[in-house]
Amino acid sequence: MFPKIVYFCCLLVIVSPWSSPPLALAIGLAFGLLVHNPYAKQTKALTKTLLQASVVGLGFGMNLSEVLHAGRSGFIYTAIGIAATMAAGMLLGRILKIESTSALLISVGTAICGGSAIAAVGPVAGAKEEEMSVSLGTVFILNSVALLVFPAIGLWAGLSQSQFGLWAALAIHDTSSVVGAASKYGAGALAVGTTVKLARALWIVPVAVGTAWFKRQDAKIQWPWFILFFCLAAVINSYVPAGHDFYSLIYRLARIGLTITLFLIGSGISVATLRKVGVRPLLQGVILWLLVGTISLFLIRAGLIGI
Repeated sequence: MFPKIVYFCCLLVIVSPWSSPPLALAIGLAFGLLVHNPYAKQTKALTKTLLQASVVGLGFGMNLSEVLHAGRSGFIYTAIGIAATMAAGMLLGRILKIESTSALLISVGTAICGGSAIAAVGPVAGAKEEEMSVSLGTVFILNSVALLVFPAIGLWAGLSQSQFGLWAALAIHDTSSVVGAASKYGAGALAVGTTVKLARALWIVPVAVGTAWFKRQDAKIQWPWFILFFCLAAVINSYVPAGHDFYSLIYRLARIGLTITLFLIGSGISVATLRKVGVRPLLQGVILWLLVGTISLFLIRAGLIGI
């Protein structure tokens, strides 16, 4: 009974006006590591659905021209970045002697969009449940760190709103953590970070198709339909201004939903999860993440890539 009471008390704090995405994740992590999560199975199922619904709702706060511009501007270096990240990830996997499927999932999660990419590619790669858990655990741990430290690094590096949004989209795994970090940095960073990350997430489709073709040609591909609905929401917000007040309400609810999602992600990480992740897959994820984050930050500050 005690864990359930603490759980719901945490939720009340999360949805309060003085809460924030980083605070929600921090509280979730503290709960998951210190208290047994009484709703572990339900949390796992709800997290993905709530995240996708929240992302769609955020579309009602976006302008379509911004979405298209971000996707078009970042196409070339996104393609190059994804290919380079996956190649580096698989090489690290071989050096560290990590099972190939786990190495692939961590590489895909780092290169594209974290848990969503792993969830889409895992089944077509024939990944076992344990391999999925290890990969997701690695990504979620690094997501937690990124959400807490990236805004501070952005301020230290003197990044503008658009620069930070781009960096967050390129270097943070999951859409939820990108939006959380960017929203803390500012509205401009949020707009750029969300649109670039969702444009990047479209690469789930060709990567999943390619994986199915190479590994299991009869596998069923899980299409990221929520990205299409995000774009439709942006179209409605851009060209049907009559419902602006209603769109604003949906957008605010989506921000609350995202904050709750971050709490759920944190509460799903336990000591057992950390033990299951192990040292080598986590080491692969950390090294790959540091490479992507450092190189992308250098290129953005040097003005070699931008929106």
